[in-house]
This record gives sequence, C-alpha cells and structure tokens, in this order.
Amino acid sequence: MSEKYLSRNFGVTDSHKIEVYLKGNGYSAVRNALKIKPENIIEEIKKAGLRGRGGAGFPAGVKWGFVPKKTDKPKYLCVNADEGEPGTVKDRYIMTHNPHQLFEGIIIASYAVGINTAFIYIRGEYENIAQRLEEALDEARAEGFLGKNIQGSGFNLDVYVHRGAGAYICGEETALLESLEGKRGNPRLKPPFPASVGLFNCPTVINNVETLANVPVIINVGADAFQKTGQKGDGGTRIFGVSGMVKKPGVYELPVGTTLRDIIFKHAGGMKGSRRLKAVIPGGMSAPVLTADEIDVPMDFESLMEKKSMLGSAGIIVIDQETSMVDVLKVVTKFYAHESCGQCTPCRIGNAWIYRIVKRVAAREAGKRDLDTICRLANNMLGKTLCPLGDAAAMPILAIMKKFRTEIESHLEQ
Repeated sequence: MSEKYLSRNFGVTDSHKIEVYLKGNGYSAVRNALKIKPENIIEEIKKAGLRGRGGAGFPAGVKWGFVPKKTDKPKYLCVNADEGEPGTVKDRYIMTHNPHQLFEGIIIASYAVGINTAFIYIRGEYENIAQRLEEALDEARAEGFLGKNIQGSGFNLDVYVHRGAGAYICGEETALLESLEGKRGNPRLKPPFPASVGLFNCPTVINNVETLANVPVIINVGADAFQKTGQKGDGGTRIFGVSGMVKKPGVYELPVGTTLRDIIFKHAGGMKGSRRLKAVIPGGMSAPVLTADEIDVPMDFESLMEKKSMLGSAGIIVIDQETSMVDVLKVVTKFYAHESCGQCTPCRIGNAWIYRIVKRVAAREAGKRDLDTICRLANNMLGKTLCPLGDAAAMPILAIMKKFRTEIESHLEQ
C-alpha cells in the first residue's frame, strides 16, 4: 500500500486546523521551497510527472512554464474548486479535511510563477466548505504563511475565496475566469490561452484543488519518489471517488495506474448483495462508459484513452445489472441539456433535442430511427463547440448508444 499523500489526515480530529497540520510537518514544504529558485521548482514539478487532476490531465509544470516571465502586468493563480462533475467528490474532501495542504500548494505555485494574488473559485453549493476555507486562511495569515513577507522571504501573497453560483459550466477554466470577473460564466474562444491572457487580461495559472495539493508532496519527497509512486509521466496518487452499487462507496487514495477492477472489488468491497456488474463510468459523468468486460484497465490517462474513455476527475460510478441503461441515458442527457450555457448552437440545440428524444425513448413512445437521430445529433456536437461541454455530453451518450443499443431497443419493444 502506498503512502497517503493527500488523505493521511482524513478522519483525524480537527484535521482542518493549522495546529494539527503543523504537528504533521505541515508547511515545511513552503519553508523549503522559498529557499529554492522559482525556475528550479517548476522543473521539479515537470520531473515529477504531476498531471492535472481534472479533465485533460495537462502536465502542471508545463502549464506553469507557459506564463511569461517578464511582463508589466500582474499574474494570477485561480484554483478551480468548482467541483460540479456528477460522481466527483475528491476536492470536497481535501478542502474539508486538509485545507492547509491546498494552501501550501497555492503558495509554492505562486512563488514559482511570480504570482502575488490567488483566488479559490469554489462551487456555489459548498457553503460550509467555503466558510472552512475562510477560517483556515485566517489561521495561515496569523502564522505568517500568507500576506506580506511570508516567513521572512520577501515574498507576498494574498488568497481570496470566491463563491460561484452553482453553474457546471464554470468548471471550464475560461468560463471560471468570466464568472470571477463578475460576468456571465460563458467560455471564451481560445487562443489566446489563460497563461498569457487570463483573469483581467493578465497572465494566469489555473489548477484544480487536487493538483495543487500534490505540490508540497513533491517538494518534500522529491520528484523521483513521487514519479515512482504512479506511472511514468503520470506520477503520484489519485483520489478515486467510488459511488453506485458497491459495498463500500467512498474515497480511496491509490497509486495512479491501479486497475479499475481492484478499486471496485478489492478496495470498495465489490458489488452489493448478489448484484452483478453491468457497467462503470470511470471518470465522472463525462467519461464514456465501460462494460463489465473492460475493467481490467489501469486507471491512468493513456490506458483509458486506449479504451476510448478517460480518467477525468476519477469519479467512478458503478452500475449493476438491475439498472436500466435507458435510465442512465436519461440522467446524462437531462444534466447536459440543463447545464449547457447556450452560447454554441450545436450544444444548446443538440443537448435539448437529444433529451426530448430520450424522454420519449424512456416512455416507449419512440422508434429505432430515433436512436439513430440521437447518435447523429451527438456526433454533430463532437469537436464543434466553443468549449469541452459539447464533447463531455456527446461522448457518454455515444458510448451508451454503442455498447447498450440492444438493451435500449429491447426496452422500446417491450
């Protein structure tokens, strides 16, 4: 069993308080990092193979390196804590039980890139967690880890918590920036990319909570040890959130590359009662579904891409044989029809149209030609929208239609 990098304090009494965190060698990574040249920290993060713990899995160190070193504009760090992907709970647990490790990551990342202001953009429904972050920030300021002249280093950093309004689209990084600026959360056209033109048209780094919480780990254990914990080019652990028809749903911190079968049947205790496995959504609702025959797959980005799915937010949703895939399809299509920002015609019209057809399928008021229409509409969204939400909707729909078409047709015939 690997060391717990992120969840070691989960369940510890008052783990969110700074005195508990300091007793466990907390903020030692900040003290060490402030003695290292910023460019050397970025190289260490690259060497560790820390990939983004969100959708695309872009290497964090490479993203930091894109920010221009010489600029007359201020630079910003935006923490994406808008955890709206169905099936995903990892960031919630980090912010609830281990907020100071997130702050350590924020401080080190900001120092490495030359940032003096950071924002934590948190999901609107996380009211209690936002309050906990505010209290933890006050503790960190009182101990000299935030504000002016941090630990006598001459480095200054202010961190603010910004509450969203509960829009899934604001998990997309440019929609997040628009919302943070006080505008409607509509995605921006890229390029330019946030690294050069981001918040307030200034250079900006955007990372999610789990990504930044890994940064102090790399400083403390070293890039080589972190890399060896996971896979080559994809180091460390992941927090897998397992939900659905398993005996022990919950969050499990495991090395990157742990197989999906082991997560379900070894760590989560297997299926409930006498239920049999039908399908698994491996990385949040936007990840294409896998069948029961496809779960001998390492949970890393490349392996899941080969299966035409994705690791995404590592939110594993386990579906049993008694669950109708028509019901699953209805839930997926309803969600994306509701959450589309409406800026792109293919996404706005396509998702609403698909959901209307799926409702007729569920009510057995549709025909087989309607199933072809669903596939055609989903294909017309793939790669044709301003932001990834169109793809996030189309990919799971197409996977369900391809792998469970026979079941859906049988539903219509009953």
